[in-house]
Amino acid sequence: MSKHTPIQSVQYRGDHLLLLDQHELPHKTDFVRIETTEQLWNAIHALQVRGAPAIGIAAAFGLSLWANQQKEESDLRTFVHQLKIQRNYLSSARPTAVNLCWALDRVVQSIQLAETVQDAIQLMEIEALTIQREDETTCQQIGEYALSLFQPGDRILTICNPGSIATARYGTALAAFYLAQERGVPLSVYACETRPLLQGSRLTTWELQQAGVDVTLITDNMAAHTIRIKNISAIIVGCDRIAANGDTANKIGTFGLALQAKALGIPFYVASPLSTIDLDTPTGECIPIEERHPEEVTHLAGKRIAPEGVRVYNPAFDVTPHEYISAIITEQGIIFGNYREKLAMVKNQMNLLIS
Repeated sequence: MSKHTPIQSVQYRGDHLLLLDQHELPHKTDFVRIETTEQLWNAIHALQVRGAPAIGIAAAFGLSLWANQQKEESDLRTFVHQLKIQRNYLSSARPTAVNLCWALDRVVQSIQLAETVQDAIQLMEIEALTIQREDETTCQQIGEYALSLFQPGDRILTICNPGSIATARYGTALAAFYLAQERGVPLSVYACETRPLLQGSRLTTWELQQAGVDVTLITDNMAAHTIRIKNISAIIVGCDRIAANGDTANKIGTFGLALQAKALGIPFYVASPLSTIDLDTPTGECIPIEERHPEEVTHLAGKRIAPEGVRVYNPAFDVTPHEYISAIITEQGIIFGNYREKLAMVKNQMNLLIS
């Protein structure tokens, strides 16, 4: 099979960023030009760039972009102070995805040995580029492990868009499908449309079609029926944060899928880079859940579909308790059970490698 090269959703150009505008997909493939951290904050908050790894990559480049605009002769102490202000500002754009703060902190910490502002600027750019390259390798490794859990002919269900445009390449939960397609292994994907922003409908189906993967779109409330009637083999999802005990935050509707998988006797897998594991968050109850604008529910394509004045509850994420997760698939292997101990072990190993 020919190897598919997906669009790179975050492209660094030194004096600007190009972000694939995921608002316009699947009808247009447009890029947004980002020149300031203010523009980047808005793009992250508005979900023009989305997916935990891609948000982290974009934020890392955003700090580097800001640094490139500073005068080299400025005082290093002042530079570091302003850098931390920019870090805190960008981190406020999305509260749930831990990769955002993780990537920002890596870039800030990369300048510890800098003696001049120019040293700091160069070290920050190197670190941001490293984060992007690492993510591509990470996603492929996740895909290899995930693919080992599937058999030719399996039908697998997913939600949201844990794919190539949400990462550097391949995606997390979708990585196995790209690898299967490259190797001629037949797998079928059923994609939930994913309310409220229809990221499964607009993005997952689009990118899998581009790669030639067999994909079928369903609405979110068809999942249980589809699992039974279409003989779904497994559910695989990405995530935005994994707490220390294995509780996992992902796009709204994921918890419901985990409950259905348990009831219908199929495995429920979470695909995640180690960077998404947050050992400082003890359980899922401590994960902040972003709530979004009511118009994402009351309007469709700019037209109101709900009555005026109706109250709206619009959480973007929910939390799946660890006991409903069959396995967590990382770039370092597949974790089964005893998540608190095993997540801490693999996370600490990753931190040792980085340091």
